[in-house]
Amino acid sequence: MALQNGLAQSKSSAKQLSSVTRTFGILEQLARHKQINLERLAVETELPKPTLHRFLSTLVELGYVYKDLNDQYSLTLKMFSVGSRGLAHMELSKIAEPVAEQLRDTLGETVHMGILDEQYAMYIIKIESLYTIRMYSRVGKRIPLYCTAIGKVLLAGLPQTRRKAMLDCMQLVRFTSSTISERVSLETELDAIIESGFAEDREEHEKGIRCIAVPVKDHEGNTVAGLSVSWPVFRFDEKEKEHYLIHLKQAGDGISARLGHLH
Repeated sequence: MALQNGLAQSKSSAKQLSSVTRTFGILEQLARHKQINLERLAVETELPKPTLHRFLSTLVELGYVYKDLNDQYSLTLKMFSVGSRGLAHMELSKIAEPVAEQLRDTLGETVHMGILDEQYAMYIIKIESLYTIRMYSRVGKRIPLYCTAIGKVLLAGLPQTRRKAMLDCMQLVRFTSSTISERVSLETELDAIIESGFAEDREEHEKGIRCIAVPVKDHEGNTVAGLSVSWPVFRFDEKEKEHYLIHLKQAGDGISARLGHLH
């Protein structure tokens, strides 16, 4: 039975890989033409027309391919949009990393940068603490918006209508006894973040972890990322918070200035 299950999983994985390979093969061929019909694309991709038509129908439905009234297929700008966003994130990381490293060297603690990723924030930079005891995280990890410092900064930076729409479908699940679980309290805190220019996570996402974050803004003044420093609670000194904030805000402003933001 175990052998049969293993073979079934292997066949399933191979089928999925084949589908991915075919999908990208089709997209790469489409990228070589302004527009192309099914027959010619079948020749170029070496796929049977029924199979190709099935893949194309899915890509049309997803918005990556356009089919006109003459049954000519072409790529849409959605693929360009995906690629350009990826380039923007890579450029942001490249610009921010030296500043984040300097901030880590100054304060000694773990530094993260995160961006909005649907209903979450996602780490795009992590600079490890200088200390032996560190927090677990990784680039690519997604974290909640409402109970993390980076997440709150990103939420606070959204236009009112978009923020309201996101809060309308957000469940405020408790991670610790300190997690904000009432929308009114969260909205009050977001307004305070806009006023003060920084956000805090007071053991709201992980017990034993304190975090402070500041916004990173682009040339239009939009909040495009959050920059944070995280401490184990036993290394966080409340009396030093203003000192922490000075360096955090300097770092956030420095990255924003490199993105063309004028203060």
